[in-house]
Amino acid sequence: MIRPAISDDKNSIMTLAKAIGFFQAHEINQIENILDDYFEGNENDIDSDYCWVVVEVEGLVIGVAYYGMEAMTNQTWNLYFIAVQPEYQRQGYGRRLLGYVEVCLMKRGGRLLLVETSGLPEFNSTWAFYSQCGFEEEGRIRDFYKAGEDKIIFRKVLGNIGDGF
Repeated sequence: MIRPAISDDKNSIMTLAKAIGFFQAHEINQIENILDDYFEGNENDIDSDYCWVVVEVEGLVIGVAYYGMEAMTNQTWNLYFIAVQPEYQRQGYGRRLLGYVEVCLMKRGGRLLLVETSGLPEFNSTWAFYSQCGFEEEGRIRDFYKAGEDKIIFRKVLGNIGDGF
């Protein structure tokens, strides 16, 4: 089941963020701060400009996505975070979660979805995932995260499915 995240999901989301092994301690702290801010005002609000959603299997949160609207644009959105617990990866949960996000955005008139990721070789599977989901590499900023670590920006054009979906 995919649903909006609730405050009771915080510990599971934090465990997942640590389990995937991509984040340093200060980044984990930032994720926790973002979650705390989110749960103070937007919990269960799928129409918010920022939204956390989770995949739940047999009562366990095994996947999460966080997305938000890009300020001063016409329906351009950013996918800030998407992850699935390692033991559940490569089973279609990430693709379904991303599809859920896309449908939510298209219902709201979302036009464009961007995602940024590291250019380090250990992110090859991440790049492949986005490509398989219809994203195209739009740009690269050299040495963005640190010397030798580029930022790669992927882009996907969304359709408008309107209210009848």
